[in-house]
Amino acid sequence: MKTIISTLSFSFFSFLAVSQSNPSVTSKEIINGIPVAELKELCKNDTPRLETIFKDLHSNPELPFMEIRTSGIIAKELKALGFQVIEKVGKTGVVGILKNGDGPTVMYRADMDCIAVQEAVNLPYASTKKVKNEEGKEVPVMHACGHDAHVTWMLGMAKQMVKLKNNWKGTLILVGQPAEENGFGAIAMADEMYNKGVPIPDLLLGMHTGPAPVGVYLNRPGERMAGAVQLDVTFFGIGGHGSTPEQTKDPIIMAANAILQYQTIVSRNSHPQFPVVLTVGAMEAGIDNNVIPNKALLKLNLRWYRKEDKELLLRRIDEINEGIAVSNHLPKELYPKTVIKQNLGTLKNNEALTAKINIALEKMAGPNKNLSIPPVMGSEDVQELLKDHPEVPYNYFIVGIANHEVFEKATKEGKQFPFSNHNPDFWVDLSAIPFGTSLGLAAVLEAFSK
Repeated sequence: MKTIISTLSFSFFSFLAVSQSNPSVTSKEIINGIPVAELKELCKNDTPRLETIFKDLHSNPELPFMEIRTSGIIAKELKALGFQVIEKVGKTGVVGILKNGDGPTVMYRADMDCIAVQEAVNLPYASTKKVKNEEGKEVPVMHACGHDAHVTWMLGMAKQMVKLKNNWKGTLILVGQPAEENGFGAIAMADEMYNKGVPIPDLLLGMHTGPAPVGVYLNRPGERMAGAVQLDVTFFGIGGHGSTPEQTKDPIIMAANAILQYQTIVSRNSHPQFPVVLTVGAMEAGIDNNVIPNKALLKLNLRWYRKEDKELLLRRIDEINEGIAVSNHLPKELYPKTVIKQNLGTLKNNEALTAKINIALEKMAGPNKNLSIPPVMGSEDVQELLKDHPEVPYNYFIVGIANHEVFEKATKEGKQFPFSNHNPDFWVDLSAIPFGTSLGLAAVLEAFSK
């Protein structure tokens, strides 16, 4: 996930005060007929097993669409629990189906992939892996976004749902999704899984790590994460010797000109009261000092909440590109070429479902633990599992995973967080394993309740 949280309207010290003044649960609280204390005890007792799974996943991260080992672990665990398992869905995705009588069909998703970052946290189970990425380059890899925790939470919840089969009825679908980081995984699975025997769900749930302290979560209705487009723009020119630029059409100059003009789309074309982001993340052109190349590549990332803003961004990029081509007297066959690689919609939590799930989360975590944070420009692809079924509601929430002492130290230093997602210092405290599992269990059980 790209940028989970941007503004935290909560302090660590107020969290401590709330934790100390409010007991987390009372003996009378139940979720789908089961005492909360019993559910928490089940998750606590499974912690040694889950920590072993988590540490193993953390030490062996896999890049998008390369999650063969991880999906194999999920498949093995779910088969042992009695799930019907479908493998190789969307290349490396895996789906587990547990039918338990008549009732709603609830889908729960956990993403599996890692990113190319060198881990900096000195953990005994830290990743030291280096692998070849899709371009054949050897890169360090780590779980710097918590997908290892997501898988662990799902496997922990799965075990308890099997134990509690007498307390719920319906069909539980667990999705181990590849390639969230590049935004292609959910789409790849959605294109295949419903044709491979996976039922269309009545609702979809999911969770993600966030750098808030263990014990809190964030679950709010409405738009929570921005839509995203990733596109490549290639500028073509006429190459030549660096000493005779007048005989060339320099694509590097064209690309540099475009980079500057693109920024005016946000500053001068989009409405200032509606958030829009345009980032040029990479420029690739040329090899030698004295050679003007015949093409230059720009890699862009766009974020928005309104459909009209997305359309504005794409239209103005095309207009700027064409204008540069005209001003350089290029023939039509050398006009810039745009390729859209990723196209994700906004993440919008269903209001009624979010309210329902929050009832269970509050019982499990205690009162005043649901953070109030505005929507962010980060993006997700979990909603793309329902791209052909937009009528299905979904709820996606964030779970705090930071060590309390580490978070308190960062707060005293004036930092919002001790680290961020995609950072080499990203660290899931082990106490977050039973906590996240308990929230996942609470959410799924509540989804099955009438």
